[in-house]
Amino acid sequence: MDVFLRRNIVEWIFMPDYKVVEVVSRRDLMRFIKFPDRLYKDCPQYVPALHSDQVKSLTKVSTLSYCKRKMWMVMDGKAVVGRICGMINPRYNALYDKKRARFGWFDTIDDFEVAKLLLDTAESWAKENGMNEIHGPLYYNTLGKQGMLVEGFENIPPFNCLYNYPYYNDFVTRLGYVKECDWLQYKVAADQPLQEKITRIAGLLKQRYNLHEGSLNKLKKDKKMVRYFFDVYNESFAKSVYNFIPFTKEEIDEEASEVLSFVSDKTSSIIFDDNEELVGFGITFPSISKALQKAKGHLFPFGWFHLLMAMFRYDTVDLMINGAVPKWQNTGVSSIYHCTMSEKYRKAGTKWAITNPQIESNGAVNVWGKYEHELYMRRRCYLKSI
Repeated sequence: MDVFLRRNIVEWIFMPDYKVVEVVSRRDLMRFIKFPDRLYKDCPQYVPALHSDQVKSLTKVSTLSYCKRKMWMVMDGKAVVGRICGMINPRYNALYDKKRARFGWFDTIDDFEVAKLLLDTAESWAKENGMNEIHGPLYYNTLGKQGMLVEGFENIPPFNCLYNYPYYNDFVTRLGYVKECDWLQYKVAADQPLQEKITRIAGLLKQRYNLHEGSLNKLKKDKKMVRYFFDVYNESFAKSVYNFIPFTKEEIDEEASEVLSFVSDKTSSIIFDDNEELVGFGITFPSISKALQKAKGHLFPFGWFHLLMAMFRYDTVDLMINGAVPKWQNTGVSSIYHCTMSEKYRKAGTKWAITNPQIESNGAVNVWGKYEHELYMRRRCYLKSI
C-alpha cells in the first residue's frame, strides 16, 4: 500500500469524533465547571474558581431573571474538550442600542476545530435570538470575569480575572473576531513614597472642603450605607466605564454579601465630606489567588483554611475599585485616598498592588504613570458581526 495512503487511513481511523452537547443536567453542569481544572492542571499561573461559586453564577444569580443563557460542551467520546456559554443581556442592548450576544466560560484544548464548533454554536444561537453581533469573553454584566488574556501569560491573575492559553487568541481571530477594546492591569510597588505633588493636593483638598476618611468596618454593618455605597458606585461608573451596566437592587445585595467580608480599613479607604456624603473610594483586597490554587476548586476539606489564611496576608493586594462620585471626578480627590492607602500599605507590609482591569482609552488609567509600575496583564474583548 502506498505510504501516503496508509498514513491518511491511520489519521482517519484516529480522527477525533467531536460532538456538541448542550448542558442540561446537573452532571453536565459539573463537567462544564470542572473542565478547566483538567485543561490547566499543569499551568502554574491558572487560578481555579471555587466550584460552588461557579454553580451559583451559572444557575442562581439574580441576573438570570432577565438574561438569557445557554451552555454547551464539545465532547470527544466521553471526554470534555471544550466549553462555552452564550448570553444575551437585554438591559445592555437597550442601554447601548445594540443587538449583541456575548460569550463567556470559553475554554478549549489546543485544537482549532473545537474552538470553531463552540463559537459557531454560540453564534447560531445568537442569530436565532435576533442578534447581529457577538462579543466576549464577558460575564452577564460588569461584575464578572471578562477579557481574553493577550499579554502577561507569565503572571498569576487576581482571583476575579480570567486566565487563558495564548492559542485562544489565534483561534478567535481566525474565526473573524476583531478587537473591540483592551483592558490594562499594572503591578505597582505599594511601598514606594508618593510624589510631593500628590500629598500637597490631598492636604489642600482636605482642608478646603473638610474631607475626611470614613470607616469601612462601620459601613459594612449598616445595610442602608451599603446600599448607598453601591448606588454611588452605579452613578460613578455609568459614564466612565466602557460597556457598564448599572446593578439592580438584587445584584447589589448579592455583590455586597459576597465581597464585604474581604474589605477592611486595613488597606482600603473611603472619603466623606462634612455632610457625611461619599466623595471617593479605594477598595483593596488581600490577594487570594495562591490560596485558590491550593484549594483546587473546593472549600473542603482544606480550601477554607487556605482562604482564611490569605485574608491576613497583605504582601500583595488587588486594587479592586477606585473612583469618585461624579461631582468630584477630575478634581484630584483621588490623591486623598491614594495617600491614606499608601500609609496603610506601609503599616501592613504590602509590597505590591495589582490593579483591576481598566480600559486603555480611559484617561484614569494614566494615574499609574505617577508611580513605579509595570504592565502586568492586557486582556481583550473581541467582537464579530454575525
